Amino acid sequence: MTERDYTVAVVGATGVVGGAVRAILEQRAFPVGELRLLASARSRGAQLTFRGSACTVGELAPGAFAGVDLAFFAAGGAVSQEFVPQAVAAGAVAIDKSSAFRGDPDVPLVVPEVNADRLARHHGIIATPNCSTIQMVVALKPIHDAAGVERVVVSTYQSVSGSGRRGVDELERQARAWAQGDDSEPAFYARRIAFNLLPHIDGFLNDGSTKEEQKMVDETIKIFADPRIKVTATCVRVAVFGAHSESVNVQTREPLGAAAARELLAAAPGIEVVDDPQHALYPTPLDAEGNDPVYVGRIRDDDTAPNCLNFWVVADNLRKGAALNAVQIAEALVERGLL
Repeated sequence: MTERDYTVAVVGATGVVGGAVRAILEQRAFPVGELRLLASARSRGAQLTFRGSACTVGELAPGAFAGVDLAFFAAGGAVSQEFVPQAVAAGAVAIDKSSAFRGDPDVPLVVPEVNADRLARHHGIIATPNCSTIQMVVALKPIHDAAGVERVVVSTYQSVSGSGRRGVDELERQARAWAQGDDSEPAFYARRIAFNLLPHIDGFLNDGSTKEEQKMVDETIKIFADPRIKVTATCVRVAVFGAHSESVNVQTREPLGAAAARELLAAAPGIEVVDDPQHALYPTPLDAEGNDPVYVGRIRDDDTAPNCLNFWVVADNLRKGAALNAVQIAEALVERGLL
């Protein structure tokens, strides 16, 4: 297909994910002819930079998508519910980061390294999964292809940037107060986050799990299109500014072993293996922050059950967990002639 320039809209342009989308479009030289930055009325007129030039933020309102080819939605679910259909009706393809359409059976839920083939089935809307799900399924993909994933037990250690600017601001404010010998009451999180861990991300469900944990279950099954996969998750907010970490225990249907898994992971797209613990080489949030790969380390056999492995997964939740995944979807649409 002959490449052309596209009119691209970014909804939620002044937020942390919207800002990352804008930066990644520039870094990866996506063929943007016109960039239309959209946000709420209070941000209208703000000036942001793209390719060295100032771009004025417009108001997200009816009619904002006229002439748009591709719309990235980096706002909340309510915004997506209202405006994604308007973008599609105007002729745009919408790539939505919110949870609004992830469970819709007619909407592909896509991580390009895992299931880019689903893009051919889109009807104008493509959903990108939860940040914690994305990095896990990228790491599970080569293992699933080789041996079949039977069961996953995952514990997440999710940074405050996953909550947006308010989460980052709260951790900074509380840490500064602590350093000055003062106490700081929580204003955003239910409990103090500074120097603490909160096993509480999103609301609680009747069974005692959280919505974040249920997202990881449902999204993993949908992405792999395999209802036989069993997933159980515990999601924890930690006092880290950026990048999410996960401890993953996976049981496969066929024998694999840590050595073979390490080779498969090292050869897989989007993954960088950092696994030399004897020399203190393993992924950490500080290593991942600002970078694109999904980092995997601490790969080892679990002898307590048949065909089990443990590994540690770290990725920048604002990049691969959100903005980068969306831009990679757009790149795949262009490559496949689907945009």
